[in-house]
Amino acid sequence: MGVPLAMETLSERLVFMRDSLQKSQTITDNMVSILGSFDHRLSALETAMRPTQIRTHSIRRAHENIDKTLKAADVILAQFDLSRQTEAKILRGPHEDLESYLEAVDQLRSNIRFFSSNKSFKSSDGVLNHANNLLAKAILKLEEEFKQLLTAYSKPVEPDRLSDCLPNSLRPSSESPGHGKNPSSTNHSEHAAKGLENAIYTPPTLIPPRILPLLHDLAQQMVQAGYQQQLLKIYRDTRAGVLEQSLRKLGVEKLSKDDVQKMQWEVLEAKIGNWIHFMRIAVKLLFAGEWKICEQIFEGIDSLRDQCFAEVTANSVAMLLSFGDAIAKSKRSPEKLFVLLDMYEIMCELQSEVMLNH
Repeated sequence: MGVPLAMETLSERLVFMRDSLQKSQTITDNMVSILGSFDHRLSALETAMRPTQIRTHSIRRAHENIDKTLKAADVILAQFDLSRQTEAKILRGPHEDLESYLEAVDQLRSNIRFFSSNKSFKSSDGVLNHANNLLAKAILKLEEEFKQLLTAYSKPVEPDRLSDCLPNSLRPSSESPGHGKNPSSTNHSEHAAKGLENAIYTPPTLIPPRILPLLHDLAQQMVQAGYQQQLLKIYRDTRAGVLEQSLRKLGVEKLSKDDVQKMQWEVLEAKIGNWIHFMRIAVKLLFAGEWKICEQIFEGIDSLRDQCFAEVTANSVAMLLSFGDAIAKSKRSPEKLFVLLDMYEIMCELQSEVMLNH
């Protein structure tokens, strides 16, 4: 009797489990149906929202493009504003404030570079033409300013001032007025001559130090604009003339072979002594001073610096050497032997100085 009861209980449990499984399957099917409905609805919602998403993205991109355009417009407007300010300064000219004028020229070059690299801007060609024409006018004014400034501060050096630049052993004595006996005359002792090798020469200040930076900046602007030849001509014509005036004031004169032949020996001997003295002054003071200002005005433009110095000193060198050439070509005589040796020695002494300045 116990066995049938157990079988009945087991059977009831199996029925219960089958019913439970059926219910679970039904619930699962219902859930799948519900989730499928959700998926369909979400798909439909996504489809419905896609145009809105596209419009939102387009609006965002439009805003970004507007921001970029406004920023680009700000940059261009800023350049236009700078161009107007620059033009006003340039039209006023460099006389009132040269440094401010040079800054304006630099700004104008910057504006030209900007519009050259933004050719897509429809008015860039017109702006560039106007800016380039303005720059050409500015450079012409700078050229005029360079010439006026250089001319105003280029004055011949007086003999007394040159004498103060010499070592004490070479300064003319108070007993010899004018261009008479000087420390380099032919009877100068050998011991004193050797002492000259270590003598200190102080080249004169040919242009005030405060003016040199301005001349340098003007020269740089002219070179950038391609005005090297105009710059060279202005500098050479101005400085060469002043250098020759300094030598003439000192007593240097251009003599031919015939002029030398007509001179009495005593006169010629004195002139040779003076010539030796003048050569030292020319090379160690005047030429050294010219090289110094060339270095400062044409700093960074080595080829132009060397050419300017060579052309400024060319006529003065020729004037100095013409006397030595005339002596060498004149009629031979025993008394000339020693003075010719003196002339040769001074040339050897100064050769290193000449090479150094080149």
